[in-house]
Amino acid sequence: MELRSYGKTKMNVSVLGFGGAEIGFQKASEADVDRLLGSALDAGLNLIDTAECYADSEELIGKTVSHRREDYYLFTKCGHPSGLDFPAWDPKLLQLSIDRSLQRLKTDYVDVIHLHSCSEEILRQGDVIEVLKRAKEEGKTRYIGYSGDHQAALYAVQSGQFDSLETSLSIADQEAAELTIPKAIEQGMGVVIKRPIANAVWQHQTKPDDSYVQDYWERLQRLDYDFLKGDMQEAVSTALRFTLSVPGVHSAIVGTARPERWIENARLLDAGYLPEAQYNAIKARWAEVAQEDWIGLQ
Repeated sequence: MELRSYGKTKMNVSVLGFGGAEIGFQKASEADVDRLLGSALDAGLNLIDTAECYADSEELIGKTVSHRREDYYLFTKCGHPSGLDFPAWDPKLLQLSIDRSLQRLKTDYVDVIHLHSCSEEILRQGDVIEVLKRAKEEGKTRYIGYSGDHQAALYAVQSGQFDSLETSLSIADQEAAELTIPKAIEQGMGVVIKRPIANAVWQHQTKPDDSYVQDYWERLQRLDYDFLKGDMQEAVSTALRFTLSVPGVHSAIVGTARPERWIENARLLDAGYLPEAQYNAIKARWAEVAQEDWIGLQ
């Protein structure tokens, strides 16, 4: 598994990371998560990303791979109440949430804590950033970051306060490639991508019921990429390789609750970067079709 130097940090991260949302929301069993993450770590995975609001994702990660803590970089996110009786973005909530995440993950520290998609208005107030800075000073996290998109992400990058940016980028969501990622690289930030294959939503023949993926489905109907009309695995490979070919991207996190899926996705990268002509064709199609309101999605 290829490693990339993560911005100004001392981390060399695997180009394909693991996203922990699905194991939480799909109520994966501890046995399945143990097999999934154990085999992924054995295959070269070294970046695990989760969040305090992903149901019991943090607990499952802690129960299954905390004994291998030196084998991976651990990212989590904070900001949503998720059972704690405080308003979202209350500084006290963030402090309690960070401590609870460490307990759930069975670790003394994480490598990055990201603010989880808070608004530009909240960022400008400054107190949420100060909570993360204190957590860094106290050794609870090595680095701090912002997870989100569009103008809030742009503000976070330009503020110069963060070490890491987690943002959406895919064949159906290319705003960040021009708006934020080049500026993040100028700041020396690490860049990790969420939703890098647009949830493979093109597999649905009709508009899916899940509102979380409907925007991507509608965009892809308009974009009408030829490569999505063939073999599904080849289409996923092309989509993933496109995202990882964007200059400045260090890693892309792909989530699954299936024990074999992460290794299957890793094998899709064997072909390497997309050929320049194919990469440019996907970008050109986006430039031709994308609407002004096709902003980065959370």
